[in-house]
Amino acid sequence: MHDTSVTAPSRRTLLRLVQVALAAVVIVLVARKIVQQWGAVKLALDQARPNWLALAASGIVVLATYAVLIETWRVILRGWQHDLPFMDAARIWTISNLGKYLPGKVWSITALAVMSREYGVSAAEGATASVLVTLVNTLVGFAVAFVAGASLLRLPAALVIAIAVIAVAVIASPSALPRLGVLAGKLFKREIVLRPLAHRVLLLAGALTAVAWLMYGVAFWLFTVGVLGSAPGALRNYVAVFAGSYLLGFLAIFSPAGVGAREGAMGFALQRAGFAIGPAYLLAVASRLWLTALEVIPPLIFLAFVRRRRLSIHEEEHSPTR
Repeated sequence: MHDTSVTAPSRRTLLRLVQVALAAVVIVLVARKIVQQWGAVKLALDQARPNWLALAASGIVVLATYAVLIETWRVILRGWQHDLPFMDAARIWTISNLGKYLPGKVWSITALAVMSREYGVSAAEGATASVLVTLVNTLVGFAVAFVAGASLLRLPAALVIAIAVIAVAVIASPSALPRLGVLAGKLFKREIVLRPLAHRVLLLAGALTAVAWLMYGVAFWLFTVGVLGSAPGALRNYVAVFAGSYLLGFLAIFSPAGVGAREGAMGFALQRAGFAIGPAYLLAVASRLWLTALEVIPPLIFLAFVRRRRLSIHEEEHSPTR
């Protein structure tokens, strides 16, 4: 007989080592590409004319996009009779989102599920709502990327329409939820059962995520103006490049937060959109740093606020009575 208590941890350790190795390979390949083209990247950096107003506007749009995604999670929870206050939902969402920087894709969902229990949402329901938002967001994201990038990809109009119709049909169909649950279970290595939801809830969630992807594209366009001083090409190209590279990074489950995979995909896509290799990889790396800062700052503010509130409560409890 085999000792499963030994083999199971060994397999988990091996899987983690493989994930780390794959992530390292992707990061090294992208870094090597940048090093090889460092002259072009440095030239683009030297010629860049930062527009701080555009960068600030980009940051505001990204933060507003996070608010839309948080509201999407609240919409799903309300479909299951849980009305979570927005600021509390924002605190849970942003803090748990830091888990994306760990290898694997389960830490954010695990943290979100644990934190949601404080508000009467079971761990299973909190995690399931998060998984559902992720699945809808991913499906809609690919549809947006294909539709917005139809000219870059040279897709026929009939195919673009078919992709959009299929995405709407899947999202609007409650019967698709169990299948999406099975798919999510395979992705996150756990059993996930998606409860039925009304058609309007799913359609609203899908519409909100579509708006979020368009906002991301606008933010990336503003970021390009902020870094390079101008943003050549149509706005739809920026929507397609950002959505496509972001999703490819997300699907690279071995890479924390898609590091390396997203930058490589974005650099390639920007070149396809007409950018020279220097500005393309400058934008890819700079956008990673910019988005990381915007993802880290809000949860740090929430954590500082919570700590301050707890200290205040502690002082009140231990203050001498008059």
